[in-house]
Amino acid sequence: MLPSFRKPKIETDRMVLRLPQHGDYRAWVSLREGSAPFLQPWEPEWAPDHLSRKSFTNRVYWAQRSQSQGSALALFLARKDDGMLMGAITLDNIRRGPAQSATMGYWIGQAHARQGYMHEAITALSYHAFRRLDLSRLEAACLEENGASRGLLEKSGFKYEGVAQSYLQIAGRWRNHVLYAMLRSDRRGRA
Repeated sequence: MLPSFRKPKIETDRMVLRLPQHGDYRAWVSLREGSAPFLQPWEPEWAPDHLSRKSFTNRVYWAQRSQSQGSALALFLARKDDGMLMGAITLDNIRRGPAQSATMGYWIGQAHARQGYMHEAITALSYHAFRRLDLSRLEAACLEENGASRGLLEKSGFKYEGVAQSYLQIAGRWRNHVLYAMLRSDRRGRA
């Protein structure tokens, strides 16, 4: 099966996962700004222009270009009922050939956390990655002490694989991350 690089619109029971659009700027900046204390302990340090329109415009262009090239798929989570932007999920570093794998990353606004939205998004994007993009392996990483993210990954079918030393800079320090993976045909049992 050949991978599909059409503009994706993945639907779940409560959300639409779609590419970011220029018109999303105000909702995105409001969500990121309002959730900063909730998000920043787990993310790389925000650049001084992180919330600027120019930075957001670059993100939109990167998402469109990466999707059309098949190197990444960056999607916003929009609630079906009212179109409210709730977060984002990304398949990055899509590798073809013998690897057929990608790295998954995600974030959700504080007001929408712990309501099952991200589990729903991970489940839908994993299905899309395995069935539509023909990937074989999805990887994800989070800080060792991020119990909420670890629990989410395990609930979503990812299995613990180990620790990556100095994996990412978080809050200006190189930090270890725990590594998880999900396989298209997973015979490893439960997490």
